[in-house]
Amino acid sequence: MAKKKGIIPIGKRIRRVRLDKKISLDTMANETGLSKEFIKKIESGDQRPSVGTLLQISRTLHIDSSFLLKEQDDAIEERSKAYTRRTDNYAYTPLTPTAENKHLKAFRILVEAEKSHGGVGFQHEGEEFVYVLKGKVEVQVGDHVNKLKKGDSLHFNSGVKHDLRNTGKTDAELIVVVYAP
Repeated sequence: MAKKKGIIPIGKRIRRVRLDKKISLDTMANETGLSKEFIKKIESGDQRPSVGTLLQISRTLHIDSSFLLKEQDDAIEERSKAYTRRTDNYAYTPLTPTAENKHLKAFRILVEAEKSHGGVGFQHEGEEFVYVLKGKVEVQVGDHVNKLKKGDSLHFNSGVKHDLRNTGKTDAELIVVVYAP
């Protein structure tokens, strides 16, 4: 995928803000619950962070999550067009790309067949709502596993460690709404 001219990769944006604010890797690890090695991989561009991880990082850096969730220098009309980002086993498309400085963010998520979204479980302050458009998934919230299929939904406290896994033989498609205070 060709990079747009002038776009600063997400990992470099995170590192730049962290260093500008004089936040150590140890502090980032303690505040986000992520390992220093994982943070280094994100900052170097070797690991693409999930939406939940970006929310944790933006909260720790005291910046609006939209700074990390959108292309940095898109024109306003471009921001209103949805774009898709890909991580290891899933792709997400922001459905609220112009909701800067807002607490509510919505995404369309595609999780590949029989895959999870990689890494360890996620945990971030707020609430999360998941609606399954197609496929079968498991959303683990704490020790409880929720099995969802097309048409099912789940609302939970995202402050509890959670994870998502596609248990079906076909790709799963979801709408995920995150509220982060």
